Amino acid sequence: MFGRRKKQTTPPYDKAGKVPVIRSSICTGEQVAGFKDPSGKFEELMLIRDGRDFQEFLRQYQVEESEIKREW
Repeated sequence: MFGRRKKQTTPPYDKAGKVPVIRSSICTGEQVAGFKDPSGKFEELMLIRDGRDFQEFLRQYQVEESEIKREW
């Protein structure tokens, strides 16, 4: 009840249909990691504040750094 947190589960991700993307704001520098499908729809999954968040995204979704595309 109080003080207990549920473990966050990773939503399933289909590598065949989606591309890992990091969207960066030109004005504020804010970065959001997620996946983009072929139709162009972007699914936000994680706010990237520093290198640790980025490494957590790579580990959580089994993505290689070379696979990620950046958008502005």
